[in-house]
Amino acid sequence: MGSTETKNPKTGMTHSEMKEFIRNHFEELENRKDLRIGEVNFAAGFVDHGAEVPPGLPPGPAGAIQYVGAALKKVPALRLSIEDLIAENDKIVVRNHGTGTDAASKHRLELSGIVIWRIANRQIVERWAYLESPYRRARLGSGA
Repeated sequence: MGSTETKNPKTGMTHSEMKEFIRNHFEELENRKDLRIGEVNFAAGFVDHGAEVPPGLPPGPAGAIQYVGAALKKVPALRLSIEDLIAENDKIVVRNHGTGTDAASKHRLELSGIVIWRIANRQIVERWAYLESPYRRARLGSGA
């Protein structure tokens, strides 16, 4: 029996396809450390509104790829899992959890976050994120 889902004209995908797209994006980019997937999945005009993204990165996919690459060098064994995944209109909301070890300090890290992705024409065009991590808590003065 066929699916009753319809493709969203903004995204070119059904909600199920959007969820699978983002699941695959997380798996390839974060867990398999394949930065090249960003060249495919991020639209040319991609904008990252993430609270943790450092200033001064190049615009578009290049900045996002640079940011993720630097994070993976800092925590090379980072492993992210998706705890919740919700699709609505042209957006996907992901609640995730990650673990890894800081390469410099050898401290075990744990992080969690909420990421909202906006999709258009089968690519990621915007990202909003809030990540709770030991680095963020330390910067805020509440300890590591």
